[in-house]
Amino acid sequence: MTFTSDMVTELTLLLKFPNKSLMQGIKIHHDAEPEIVSAAQRLFDKGIVTQPDGGYLTDLGHDLFEHAQVLQLAMSPT
Repeated sequence: MTFTSDMVTELTLLLKFPNKSLMQGIKIHHDAEPEIVSAAQRLFDKGIVTQPDGGYLTDLGHDLFEHAQVLQLAMSPT
């Protein structure tokens, strides 16, 4: 299985969440790029974030955020 462009957009959005506090989230505005708005909705539908326009990471979201950070680090050029 390969990463689809939707998956890449979701991972990129996931990595934009603050990681310093469980009490911080993000808000995707209605005039954001359509790909970002759609990605936020998909993350919500999957139970990764608390709101269709961002909100906070769920427990699953926090776990996936950590995995996404590992992937990002491993795939970054040295």
